[in-house]
Amino acid sequence: MINYNSIDKIIQIALEEDLPWGDITSDNLIPSTSESELAIKLKEDGVIAGLPVAERVFWTLDPTLKWISLKTDGDYCEKNTILAKVSGKSLSLLKAERVALNILQRLSGIATLTQKFVQAANQRSDSVRIVDTRKTTPGLRYLEKYAVKMGGGFNHRYCLSDSVLIKDNHLAILEKENISLQGALQKIKNTLPHTVKIEVEVDSINQIKPVLEAGVDAILLDNMTPDEIRESIALINNRAEVEVSGGVSLETVGEMAATGVALISVGALTHSAISLDISLDYLVLE
Repeated sequence: MINYNSIDKIIQIALEEDLPWGDITSDNLIPSTSESELAIKLKEDGVIAGLPVAERVFWTLDPTLKWISLKTDGDYCEKNTILAKVSGKSLSLLKAERVALNILQRLSGIATLTQKFVQAANQRSDSVRIVDTRKTTPGLRYLEKYAVKMGGGFNHRYCLSDSVLIKDNHLAILEKENISLQGALQKIKNTLPHTVKIEVEVDSINQIKPVLEAGVDAILLDNMTPDEIRESIALINNRAEVEVSGGVSLETVGEMAATGVALISVGALTHSAISLDISLDYLVLE
């Protein structure tokens, strides 16, 4: 389910960016009475994400345009598949097409890459979850995390306000200020609601015992080898949920999943995804 209150702001900014004072080419070239039909066509295999958003782009620019979806977000489609058709005023189609396509290509690229990670992980584990990070394009986090879900992945915290995640820089500052982790966590627990989860990042096995003693809901193992992950999981012994991150690629994710870890966070899902190749072809109206 898409929250249009969130994406309408994104669409408006994108249209204003592309049409600050109109389209001087189309406005001076195309008759205002002209009508056309546009086919949105996939040019390589992949998972689709963003069709309702693309539709919303066209509708925002011109509510009289008619959209027909032929596929659904989350569908895996082969090259040359027609995903949707949109028809109406040629001027409106020309003005909306690039913004709609940019969003659809970007989100579908993320969904496709996510599916590859999920499939690679599930070959070695039927319970591990592939999750995203906050390494998203500024302003597009909502849409990019939506695309991860369409690819079969799961969302980590949406923003810094969601949950407590104490990372290496936090720990370094606490140590500099001579504040113990136990004391810091107790302050958090006394301040925040019990529904807020607390996770601490560690990059060495010897950090795990004091973290467990401090009392946390989850431990993030950062940049550890599969053997170190297995040793850490045994040491944690179900006393906290275990997440791993760092050095995760399509070549390594399966081996990490095989360790028995619950979560694998992958920044590449959003910061390294390549846009899926999708075209907009104009059809001749009968």
